[in-house]
Amino acid sequence: MGGKSTPKPEESEEAIVDPLAFERGFEENFSSIHRFIARRVGTALADDLAAETFAIAFRRRTSFDAERGSLRSWLYGIAINLIRNHWRAEQHLLHLDARLRVEAEYHEDPSLSDERLSASLLAPRIATALASLNGEQREVILLHAWAELRHDEIAFALGIAPGTVRSRLSRARASMADQLGSFDFDLWSFDEDQRELAPEGTDHD
Repeated sequence: MGGKSTPKPEESEEAIVDPLAFERGFEENFSSIHRFIARRVGTALADDLAAETFAIAFRRRTSFDAERGSLRSWLYGIAINLIRNHWRAEQHLLHLDARLRVEAEYHEDPSLSDERLSASLLAPRIATALASLNGEQREVILLHAWAELRHDEIAFALGIAPGTVRSRLSRARASMADQLGSFDFDLWSFDEDQRELAPEGTDHD
């Protein structure tokens, strides 16, 4: 969330009509798409949804236009549409992890720095802050933080204008900052085992 950009491996930005070109795109992007879905709805559902993402992509491969955006962002757009149908599963998963993460992390490493421990203890509050966002804001902030997509890539993935991405991201950050105070988002890890968490509840879309 600190706005830092991580270099990405080269992608197949060519037309993916040819099965071999599509296969290259699959190999380059499947693991990151699966990981993003798993963080939101769990591994069991992610297996099916990631496979469905690429099945849909293959059926629609003639519609992909590399001049409009990256293959990676196009695939995330398909995945987002599938995830929207599983909001309850996402809420339940994230609520469970919110309750378990702090105790597990502290017992695994009692020598955690004060800053990292503080970040861990804030997990439930981060969960609540994420849950308070409407669906549009939550999608933008998670594509930015977890998938590490640029503003233009998020715009392409969601089919919205880059200015709309910036506006939603700004409102999401402001809303979370209101609830978390001076929390340093750069301390928060977005790797597979340290996920931002949201409690079970009602969607705000």
